[in-house]
Amino acid sequence: MRDGYRVLTLNRPDLLNAFSAALHGALMAALEAADADKSCRALILTGAGRGFCAGQDLSDGVFTPGETPDLSITIARHYNPLMRKLRDLPMPIICAVNGVAAGAGANIALGCDIVLAARSAKFIQSFARLGLVPDSGGSWLLPRLAGRARARGLALLGEPISAEQAEAWGLIWKVLDDDALMTEAHRLATHFATQPTTGLALMKKALDAAETNDFDTQLDLECELQGDAGRTPDYIEGVTAFFDKRPAKFVGRF
Repeated sequence: MRDGYRVLTLNRPDLLNAFSAALHGALMAALEAADADKSCRALILTGAGRGFCAGQDLSDGVFTPGETPDLSITIARHYNPLMRKLRDLPMPIICAVNGVAAGAGANIALGCDIVLAARSAKFIQSFARLGLVPDSGGSWLLPRLAGRARARGLALLGEPISAEQAEAWGLIWKVLDDDALMTEAHRLATHFATQPTTGLALMKKALDAAETNDFDTQLDLECELQGDAGRTPDYIEGVTAFFDKRPAKFVGRF
């Protein structure tokens, strides 16, 4: 725990932080703890070693030679709850992609709020190489972030793209030199830890809903959420600080 934010590190560096059942459990527990901690106002998610996450560890009980697996069990038990938890957390999530992000690892990164990538990082929709379909929200995220043509190329070809290409296509927020990645991640987290966290959570909710709402429905939602935001102490503090010509001191969640 840092001052107002937490850093969560996927820690199986010998396997490029590929997901096992144990890693899923540890990450979900850490996310639940952050959600319950009223002093936590931002998260950084990154990976240990030379990679962010290589996706699913195929040696962790999901494939047995001679047997036909039911991969929907793994998706329903682990990946879908993880993606829903990331989406529902009422605080900004910064993903610092420090190396390869493949398969589910790529889509978990893309599902975060602010995605930073080291210049050496690569993003790979590796599902086609195994005869699978993009999961962890990939089939939903890719067309919305990159557009129909690029989404299909990424998914069907399974070719890696560089961090610079991911930035140019709008998949991520920013590329940084490798040695500057975590400095920027901590700078952003420190910034978010001083901001109106409830208002940011409502903003996330509005942006998520806009992906599927029509215009009139979204206007109604904005009206509702703005009403909620205006009743927070941080709105009063923000306006008071504006008139007092001083920096606001936001309290975050309450």
